[in-house]
Amino acid sequence: MSKETERQRWQRNFADLLQELRVAQTGVQILFAFLLTLPFSNGFTRTSGFQKDVYIVALLAAAAATAMIISPVAFHRALFRQGRKPELVRFAHRMASGGLAFMLISMVSAVLLITDFVLDRAVALVLSGVTGLWFLTFWVFLPFARRNWGEDDLDDEDDDPRSLPGD
Repeated sequence: MSKETERQRWQRNFADLLQELRVAQTGVQILFAFLLTLPFSNGFTRTSGFQKDVYIVALLAAAAATAMIISPVAFHRALFRQGRKPELVRFAHRMASGGLAFMLISMVSAVLLITDFVLDRAVALVLSGVTGLWFLTFWVFLPFARRNWGEDDLDDEDDDPRSLPGD
């Protein structure tokens, strides 16, 4: 089996990032659509000022996540056939990371909004905090802890755009 070239590795990394972004894009678009329709539902008029503020945070964070997660497509269009795949991969990596951060904020804010609407605020705050820790566990703590588990998957380090040549 032949070793892949640097160009092939950049291409593979970009394809991997696009697959990851497709998953994140679906989730953030569903959340964003829900948040866009919420003010037009009958019960929204009964929300408190706090709940409306939380709603705005959730909506704007979902919009920011959507923009960041979709931005590699626009970047790819602008750089199409210019041989700048390394730059594109690095940009897409940063946008995916930022998009996930905004998605986390939006998800936790949406949970806070709904739980505060149906439960006591103290319970809503605790449940939202637990939700935030749950997301952080699976999106940050476990993945970064895995980076230090040894070198049993040597191919994985090639998937990190920060470890690729030219950085």
